[in-house]
Amino acid sequence: MVITMEIVKLREDIYYVGAVDWNVRSFHGYTTNRGATYNAYLIMDEKITLIDTVKAPFGQELLERIAEIVDPAKIDYLVSNHVEMDHSGAIPAVMEVAKNATIITSEPSGLKGLQAHYGSQYKYQTVKAGDVLSLGKRSLTFVATPMLHWPDNMVTYCKEEKILFSNDAFGQHFASSKHFDDEVDLNIVMQEAEKYYANILMPYGKQANKAIEIVRSLPLEMIAPSHGVIFRSHIEDILDRYSYFCNGENEAKALVVYDSMWHSTEKMAFAILEGFKRAGISCSLYDLKENHISDIATQVLKAEYLVVGSPTLNNNILPTVGAFLTYMKGLSPKGKKGFAFGSYGWGPQSISNIQKELEAMGVELVQEPMKINYIPTKEQLREIEDRIAGVQ
Repeated sequence: MVITMEIVKLREDIYYVGAVDWNVRSFHGYTTNRGATYNAYLIMDEKITLIDTVKAPFGQELLERIAEIVDPAKIDYLVSNHVEMDHSGAIPAVMEVAKNATIITSEPSGLKGLQAHYGSQYKYQTVKAGDVLSLGKRSLTFVATPMLHWPDNMVTYCKEEKILFSNDAFGQHFASSKHFDDEVDLNIVMQEAEKYYANILMPYGKQANKAIEIVRSLPLEMIAPSHGVIFRSHIEDILDRYSYFCNGENEAKALVVYDSMWHSTEKMAFAILEGFKRAGISCSLYDLKENHISDIATQVLKAEYLVVGSPTLNNNILPTVGAFLTYMKGLSPKGKKGFAFGSYGWGPQSISNIQKELEAMGVELVQEPMKINYIPTKEQLREIEDRIAGVQ
């Protein structure tokens, strides 16, 4: 069911015309427990301009919202900051109505991606970093942000209004009936911004750092991302958080992530937890049966230690642990230390397999794999504690 909301004005003749997805709970394999938004923005000028669209199922809502302001057929420019379909999915619906519109996209990746998705029948105009598009009273300057998080990504800056249309950068999967940072709980916004960064942008910290440098050089009164709330009162706060996310520095905390069949590996996990505590290192425990990998990824972002455990199942690791390691390898966390652990029956392959995966991920291995046959004794668990307590 489509839920229609009132038109939201950012500035005189600049409007939010996107859509709120209250019920989505999964995005690219991570949980969106607070829903999501697909933000699009309409600028009324001599050249009527739509910046980004929405996910395809919300295309009609987008057009209806635009129609409250102007006939969508009068759109002159459609700026596509990013090809991914949560932003571009409604391009066919918009272009069906706005038949004379020109799609503005990055050169060359944006053009290649949009044509691969939607065909070459539309009128396209490519732009590169520094190009300026005049709308009349206003202009748009395009800033390339490749691999944040696709090769085609760019952001769009309106210098006359001091607004940055930042696409995925500074976004959050957060559904709300309010659209500005000073209208909602900022703590929740920042939590979701961190989760978004950890699960989408973590592999691209260097690119994010460069983008922040560019953004800080711009006179800014508003950051309007393509997901979540628009920043107008807490711009420095979100820029500072992003600087913290991507500065490459980890905190003295450890994560123990595991799954267990008959609690033996779990007992080892608790012993490792106690060892870190004795070493004066803050530590958290995550059972993969109870915790989603995307929530754990948010904690991995700034943790110094990542320790992973599994018993052996059919000469391999448990599927939950395999999924976690695959997810982490894709996110490519930097500067981590860790090791593998687990109990086993007649084959200890799981522990060495985890150790290899951690090493392939770039984790510095600070302990030999910890293996215990069947059920650990109190003495063995105490030995684990003692080993970990010596880790500095």
